[in-house]
Amino acid sequence: MFGKSNPKTNPPATTNNAVAPAASTNTNTAEAKGGNRSARIDTLIGRGTTIDGDLTFSGNLNIEGTIKGNLTADNDDSTLILSEQGRIQGEVRVSSMLLNGAIDGDVFANGKVELFEKARICGDVYYNLLEMAVGAEVNGKLVRQKPNDASKLPPPKAPESTNS
Repeated sequence: MFGKSNPKTNPPATTNNAVAPAASTNTNTAEAKGGNRSARIDTLIGRGTTIDGDLTFSGNLNIEGTIKGNLTADNDDSTLILSEQGRIQGEVRVSSMLLNGAIDGDVFANGKVELFEKARICGDVYYNLLEMAVGAEVNGKLVRQKPNDASKLPPPKAPESTNS
């Protein structure tokens, strides 16, 4: 219309064809089933990472590595996502969790606990709502709690001192 015609079309500056890879394909099922609460990951502990000590978090935590210590959520909106490669050796206190890895210790959740087919818990599980897939294992007691009834939950264990 205003000058010479250009038959070439320039490619757009950005395309929507590229999709960012997920942190782990093993947590996609857990994230999809978790709905909006797990769509955002605030903290990721990647494969090959080991944290030796207690950890407190807020928001959504995705673990693909190993925690050797107690894990505690700061608030009632926190969600733990433990992938198939994820391992926790210690007590876990969270609002809700999606588990496809292994926990060696007691679990306290005042919300929903979802155990997928590769989930392994060696310890007691205190929960409000439990969903368990075929293949998931719990080697300990299952104790149902009333919603937000923290009065019946045992207090956190004191850290073990190592005096040599």
